[in-house]
Amino acid sequence: CNLFFTPGVYTINQTINVSNPNTIVLGIGMPTLIPIGGVDTMHVADVDGVRIEGIIFDGGTTNSNTLLQIGPAGSSASHAANPISVQDTFFRIGGDIAGQATNSLVVNASNTLIDDIWAWRADHGNSGTVGWTVNTAQHGLVVNGNNVLATGLFVEHYQNYDVQWFGNGGETIFFQNEMPYDPPNQAAWMNGSSDGYAAYEVGPNVTTHQAYGLGSYCYFNVNPAVVADHAFEAPDTPGVQFHDILTVSLGDVGAIEHVINETGAATPTNTTPSTVTSYP
Repeated sequence: CNLFFTPGVYTINQTINVSNPNTIVLGIGMPTLIPIGGVDTMHVADVDGVRIEGIIFDGGTTNSNTLLQIGPAGSSASHAANPISVQDTFFRIGGDIAGQATNSLVVNASNTLIDDIWAWRADHGNSGTVGWTVNTAQHGLVVNGNNVLATGLFVEHYQNYDVQWFGNGGETIFFQNEMPYDPPNQAAWMNGSSDGYAAYEVGPNVTTHQAYGLGSYCYFNVNPAVVADHAFEAPDTPGVQFHDILTVSLGDVGAIEHVINETGAATPTNTTPSTVTSYP
């Protein structure tokens, strides 16, 4: 290991820059990194073979743009022979402290492997650490790199798109999502003229993407009149394919009108899922 975090809570007052190839950053016992002063917690360069594993990235009380950035904006190197990997790594916005971060994980480097990620904007926790205007966070995962693979991806409660995928050749195998519980009203959670934000967006310019086994659930308990137009959003092109996706309204608290784009029925009552076997 090149950087080894033992159990504990670490305050980070300047960005940790991982610039050398094949660097291993490992945590045991769920060490927690909290940025202060609004810095980004960690940046990884566009180099081969970096491994990030076993760390909690916690949002600080001053908003950070990104907690973990893999590759700088505009990364162009191929890492197909020696990928960067982010494994067993978790992100928390609020719950313990009133954390804030615009983005939890941004992946700009191509061929990155993402395995067992839970990005969570807290829906409960210590008093004063959770609320629509308290633990603010836009996106759990943003992918700009090409040929990125995500397996075991859990992203919950973010206030904009939970996942945005702009790179080509992406693939997700198993995705679990809960939409934000706490929009105070429909007007507070609008994507232009569309009701709410999809949980998982494949960008309009993407031509190739595969996704298998994805579920998104709503539970708008602050205002059950809130609805989401759809849970998944993607361009209608043959190279972008979804397989076995579903939506659920937990306890019939709020509704998702369609599964993907305008396809798929609205969530029925109680916890019966609305499903789409394949799209398009």
